[in-house]
Amino acid sequence: DIMTDEVPKIKQTRDQLNAVSPSFCLAKWYQSTIHLQYGHTHSCHHPRTHQVPLEELKNNPSALHNTEFKKSQRELMLKGVRPPECQYCWNVEDLGPEHYSDRSSKSHESWAKPYLEETAKMVGVENVNPTYVEVSFSNVCNLKCSYCSPAFSSSWMEEIQSEGAYPTSDNFNNLHWLRKQGKLPIPHREHNPYVEAWWKWFPDLYKTLKVLRITGGEPLLTKDTFKVLDYINNNPRPELELAINSNGCVPDKLFDQYIEKMKRITLDGKIGLTRLYTSVDTFGEQAEYIRDGLNFNQWYDNICRVLEELPFTKVTVMCTTGLLSLPNLHKLLDVIHPLKREFYSDNRRVPITIDTAILRHPSYLSGVVADPTYSKMLDKAVTVMRDNAETHDNPYKGFFDFEIAKLRRFQEYVAAGPNPGERLNIQQVRKDFVNYIDEYDRRRGKDFVKVFPELAEFYQTHKGI
Repeated sequence: DIMTDEVPKIKQTRDQLNAVSPSFCLAKWYQSTIHLQYGHTHSCHHPRTHQVPLEELKNNPSALHNTEFKKSQRELMLKGVRPPECQYCWNVEDLGPEHYSDRSSKSHESWAKPYLEETAKMVGVENVNPTYVEVSFSNVCNLKCSYCSPAFSSSWMEEIQSEGAYPTSDNFNNLHWLRKQGKLPIPHREHNPYVEAWWKWFPDLYKTLKVLRITGGEPLLTKDTFKVLDYINNNPRPELELAINSNGCVPDKLFDQYIEKMKRITLDGKIGLTRLYTSVDTFGEQAEYIRDGLNFNQWYDNICRVLEELPFTKVTVMCTTGLLSLPNLHKLLDVIHPLKREFYSDNRRVPITIDTAILRHPSYLSGVVADPTYSKMLDKAVTVMRDNAETHDNPYKGFFDFEIAKLRRFQEYVAAGPNPGERLNIQQVRKDFVNYIDEYDRRRGKDFVKVFPELAEFYQTHKGI
């Protein structure tokens, strides 16, 4: 969603892009997501990822980003041809000139816009270093979050290898689908040619990098994350923005190591803005049920440690909201809003924010499984946000409009019920919900009805109890 005051600037960027070609987008050159655990990449989150051919890496480690396929898409863009993989943006643009797609907003970002003129002179086959990189080194993770996948969690991989897929209509987390997509991760103890290529490329990539985000798996369980921090320490880049994802529940000695290495680079001004992205979807025991392996108190203590010991690092709580988030989300907000005030400083006016993302897959864990009236469970959460909102008299120290808007959007999503466009067979989805929960409880030694008394009636009704 583009802020109103940004529209004239984004329109100007769109006009500049269109002067080169009506399908020109800088994200295809300067934004890159690279999954080293199975060797996939894409530029922009809308197109599907594609395999990086090992053959291309032999003489060109930058092929982690500059694949021959991606170059062919850049050539199309420079010639004014719309790459089919970018259909999301073409749909938006075809609604009319007052609609701005991500082609315009991403190209307008500070990591892209300065390169517009030089990129316009290219033919598309050049190797370029992206300025915005999101990288995952492995799928090693100590959590088995209910909606996650073996592609991003070694713990999930172990379970599926020993127990098989879940008994839902989509065979949740069956490895056949991952195998078909080329997304079976290379086991972390084996040699990984993609990680090897990364470290060959990184010294050159690093020189012009603007944003680096390390995801996983769990980044604090891989030595490569700490290797990046050591590299920054030895090669300061005060204009580089660094973000690391973490579940906040790794062994204490690793979290200590993260804090110490971050202190070294942030307190000495060796890096620019730093962020910790961490995930939790509701409060306490219910959060621990959803994100199996999470220790909520340990997570909360570690978040407070980051805010306390790393006075320049901002924390974003990524809250993936589904059916199981409904009953107790207000309790999570109750413990987050005091941190905004407690850790506010002139150096870091926004110490912590919450980013509510709507869980849509698997559909049987989404907020539309139950009756639309369940949306009322979020009334308390909305009240907590509104009662503790940022105001003119209380700048920065409360929930921002965008935080409240995202939560309201989730409530509206639940209240609206299944979208006809999604063609959900709600009876099948509810049957899948019961089958999933029963199997999850059996495998993980959990008790849904005990942990979620507020949802027990819904569960028992559809189980036919």
